[in-house]
Amino acid sequence: MSQASVLITGCSSGIGRALAEAFQATGYRVWATARKAADVAALEAAGFVGVQLDVTDGAAVAALGERLARETEGLDVLVNNAGYGAMGPLLDGGSEALRRQFETNLFAVLEVTRALFPALRRRRGLVVNIGSVSGVLVTPFAGAYCASKAAVHALSDALRLELAPFGIRVMEVQPGAIASHFGSHASREAEQLLREDSPWWPFRDGILARARASQDRPTPAEEFAHGLLAAARKPNPPRLLRLGNGSHSLPLLASLLPKALLERVLIRRFGLDRRL
Repeated sequence: MSQASVLITGCSSGIGRALAEAFQATGYRVWATARKAADVAALEAAGFVGVQLDVTDGAAVAALGERLARETEGLDVLVNNAGYGAMGPLLDGGSEALRRQFETNLFAVLEVTRALFPALRRRRGLVVNIGSVSGVLVTPFAGAYCASKAAVHALSDALRLELAPFGIRVMEVQPGAIASHFGSHASREAEQLLREDSPWWPFRDGILARARASQDRPTPAEEFAHGLLAAARKPNPPRLLRLGNGSHSLPLLASLLPKALLERVLIRRFGLDRRL
């Protein structure tokens, strides 16, 4: 049997880099993608097969699939990790911000999986889609992000059924708070969107608080990576894996609290309990 291989998107830092290191330490040949050439060079220096890839670039994604077909005997694991958090009021961002969020967080998951399907089929591999508890417990000022991750959850369920005849399994991961640059990136997204002429300008503190929420007592990325690796290596990986601070408690809260009560809690939490 040849060396097991994994391809992980979004490996420049945080969860992606930690996952690459965890799989590498266990003996996998790791294909690690990043958008920037400097990050790819750093990945190659660390012993990974570095690939420069913008997951929203259809031609580049197709070329990656062709490369794996030429250079490997198949793919054992695909981790669709690349993504970002669009923060801010939905009406401020409009459909354009929503479209960009879905292009990266949802459409790219489908297109990367589609391009790598032949490689996954040869090894009866595993697709790991990184969702979020934010797709279960929806909050204000993260509507685009929450919607994209809820869609990832639905997409994963459908893919699991459709890939079953080919022996390809699908594991959806719903992280809680994980130590990464996600919060700082989300804060920059929110600050770029915020304008003094926005009706939501008086709520800017709540908007920035939501952008930083993912770094509230976060679980180390390395701990998250080892938990995901252990689950992926099981003969029958779980269909749903929750890891990290809040990954169990927040979905439980969403399921147990009456919707009206939960909304009141969130309205107070993010400073929306005043009339303008």
